Amino acid sequence: MDKFWGFYLPVGLHGSGKGSRALLKWYKQGSVVHDASYYSAVQLEGSEEALSSILSMLLVPSMIDHPEDICQRLLSGKIYGRAMLHHARQDGFDAICPVTYMWRPLHQHNNVGTKDKGADENMETESSSQLPQLWIWMHPSAFREGLDCLKLACQNMTNETGIMIGCVSLDGQLANLEVMGSRAFQLLQKILHPIALSVEDSVELNTGSATAYTNGCEIKPKNNLENEDCFSSGAAVLLTVVDPRSSCHKKSLAAPAANLANDQCGSMEDKSEENYAGNLLTKEEVLSTLQSKYDSNASLSNCKDLWDASNGIHPPVEEHKLCLEKHQKSLDFFRLKDTSSTKFASVDGHFSRFCPILLLRNADEADRLTGWSIILPISWVKAFWIPLISGGAHAIGLREKHWIACDVGLPYFPSDFPDCNAYSRSMEIKASAVDKTLENCPSATRPFEIPIQLPWNSKWFSFSRGAGEGNEMDFSSNLTCSADLVGKLSDTLLVSNSVYSEVLVARTSRMLTSFLKEISSDNLLLFPKGLDRPTLSHLMMKEAKISASNLATLTCDRRLCYVRVVLHAFKEGVFDEGAVVCAPCLSDITLLKSRPEDNEGLQVPHAFVGSYVKKLPSGKWDFHMPMDPAAREAYRPPVGFVTSGFVRGSKKPGAVAFCEAVLLAHLRFEQWSWMPSKKRRKEVFVLVRNLRSTAYRLALATIVLERQEEDVESL
Repeated sequence: MDKFWGFYLPVGLHGSGKGSRALLKWYKQGSVVHDASYYSAVQLEGSEEALSSILSMLLVPSMIDHPEDICQRLLSGKIYGRAMLHHARQDGFDAICPVTYMWRPLHQHNNVGTKDKGADENMETESSSQLPQLWIWMHPSAFREGLDCLKLACQNMTNETGIMIGCVSLDGQLANLEVMGSRAFQLLQKILHPIALSVEDSVELNTGSATAYTNGCEIKPKNNLENEDCFSSGAAVLLTVVDPRSSCHKKSLAAPAANLANDQCGSMEDKSEENYAGNLLTKEEVLSTLQSKYDSNASLSNCKDLWDASNGIHPPVEEHKLCLEKHQKSLDFFRLKDTSSTKFASVDGHFSRFCPILLLRNADEADRLTGWSIILPISWVKAFWIPLISGGAHAIGLREKHWIACDVGLPYFPSDFPDCNAYSRSMEIKASAVDKTLENCPSATRPFEIPIQLPWNSKWFSFSRGAGEGNEMDFSSNLTCSADLVGKLSDTLLVSNSVYSEVLVARTSRMLTSFLKEISSDNLLLFPKGLDRPTLSHLMMKEAKISASNLATLTCDRRLCYVRVVLHAFKEGVFDEGAVVCAPCLSDITLLKSRPEDNEGLQVPHAFVGSYVKKLPSGKWDFHMPMDPAAREAYRPPVGFVTSGFVRGSKKPGAVAFCEAVLLAHLRFEQWSWMPSKKRRKEVFVLVRNLRSTAYRLALATIVLERQEEDVESL
């Protein structure tokens, strides 16, 4: 356990290996559960047009970027959406954090049963209840920044249109339990027993079955979790479930439901005569009536919708009372009397045996992630946590969750979001902890210092002598030009304050295409999915030689744009967090692809390992060009960094990295120009070197935006 973002959170298991192999086995063959209640939601309330306008200003991608059918499903609350929250959507800078947003289901907006109130009160209640509501979930490291951004946007919208938009923090009211793994759905089937309390038009009474109809009101225990395939990716389902600690199952719940229907048949018929024709009972009225008649068997009171959590939801029955009930039932079963204890009293109305939840299916576009999220009132966490663990789920912490994200190829916040302030703050905290550890080490055994805060905005990423004139340009050699030019650039870096600016990461295909048009390089060999451009496979297999028009002139003052890539070692190597991704020469690819076992491959001198990056007087880090001829010969220019390293025990280990988009396109041009069309690959060959290692390892970089239109999923 350690303190993060104001919470004491589990980090992971102790030990040298820390259990990564066991974790992956649990995930692939069983289930794991993570308490993500440190996430918080912000509730927006206002007109649909105003809320949609705010989302279009702040989210990338917004609902307007989705097809019409997806927009309708989002607005109806059937699915939830994911996006990046920005201060300013137009330029792509000022990213805050990835968010999950969901609309309140349309059928929940209406509120009936206010007939006894005055006409004016009824109109006011109906008007307020019909205002659409929206939840936006954020990570705690960026919650304050995101909340301020949303409040400012709502205030500006109110000033412009005169329409009041509510923006309320739900921090400390809702919890989030994440269940992941191949058997996550089977675990949910064990502990979640939904009840259906719906209103039917027909009048039917069936006392011989598990379903009972009383005056048009259907009361039945219903298992909505019969088939996982019925839930689409991103589905959001509102349920009311029985307390998981209860021993009631579908069969045992059937008889009480039927008896409840019989007991209430007469009272409901009398009540229906008083109401006008067609007026139906609300769920709250049904529950309160059933509670008063059948309190000892089923506490149905306060069974509100989860969206009304801000108004208060009754907590679960206390554990010791449940134990007393079970004890009393055991005695009754054996027809014994407990003379030593006081008589058992039924639970009062301040507790509930039913809990409203929101069930979310978590799945990425490639279906690599298998998991569900249970959103529930914060007071019910313990009541769900213990049955989940008893049902076979393994509890995991932050480190294990990061491993799962890396194994399935998803980014993890904030480690894999270098364009967010939360990333910078987390790296500062990590760097201060590392510095403190190094200070306690003896100087004789103290390792050389490496950067924790990586130089994402270094001008080395944008600097070059310029594009080659011919088709056989060796891009990697352009940065190893002359000592005078390198020295001039180094002097510029030391005195310039513009070296470190905001980081731009393209998270959607449209965003990447917009950047390429901005720098007049939309003909580069980058193929964002879903746009009207030549496909990657078509151009890759084209027999004609790649034209030099597929290059862009590299200048020292150009804007940098990163894209997320997944790295896989070509033959061997383990890539750690913070490793630098470099541009290989064509000879490097040939050497490392056909390297015999007794050959050490491409190495850098030991003296150069600690000086590849140097600390500037400002305290920032930047790349350093060596003056030693042997080190200069082994120098390879950087194109990006690894943010999440390999997970030990993974069958196909992959690392998450971010590389500069234009440099990747130049590398692909160089490699495609060198290879015949039949040997070209969709991936880009790169070199990866851990900052404490002397060896370059050959890797294949897969650009995520060439496989999917959006890269906003996170774990």
